[in-house]
Amino acid sequence: MTEGLLLVISGPSGVGKGTLCKALRQALPELGYSISATTRPPRPGEQNGVEYLFLSREDFAAKIEKDEFLEWALVYGNYYGTPRAPVERDLRRGKDVILEIDMQGARQIKERFPEGVFVYLLTPSLEEQRRRIEKRGTENTASILDRLGKVQEELKHINWYDYVIVNDKIAAGVDKLKSIITAEKSRVTRNRKWLDKLVKASKGEKN
Repeated sequence: MTEGLLLVISGPSGVGKGTLCKALRQALPELGYSISATTRPPRPGEQNGVEYLFLSREDFAAKIEKDEFLEWALVYGNYYGTPRAPVERDLRRGKDVILEIDMQGARQIKERFPEGVFVYLLTPSLEEQRRRIEKRGTENTASILDRLGKVQEELKHINWYDYVIVNDKIAAGVDKLKSIITAEKSRVTRNRKWLDKLVKASKGEKN
């Protein structure tokens, strides 16, 4: 069985990572998805175990000690992390998995899964980025400026990613992500074992 594809989606605050990932999962229901854990309080309408696993700082620290996260990071004063067990289980079973995490966490993931596919999302402009953050109504002026500054810093490291997508239209973004998945799953390097067996069979050799 070929191991599943790990697709890691990153991007600045307000770019629409969650919306795009949700749309992709609706288009590809078989796609695995790991719910991140966080110590930040839920926003209005968010439910524990749906948008995030909301943990106390004590519980989060205990999971770090037990090495239960693939990655974890302190972001804007709160901890975020990706539970290890469900991701590794799905990949072993040949199920593709999508992760929605920030750049700091993505770099940790790449150390463990260098064969993963890393996609960075952007808005069409910084003005649009600011508009989206302000529209959420959850940040003050200082926080907005801090988040916009982080975008400029992250852009200095954009070459670290495999792909970049301007998240303007959700449908178009989903189509691009689907195309990336299709292309990556067709790579010779990801099908090496199967191709080697095919070559041996063509020569009349036994596995």
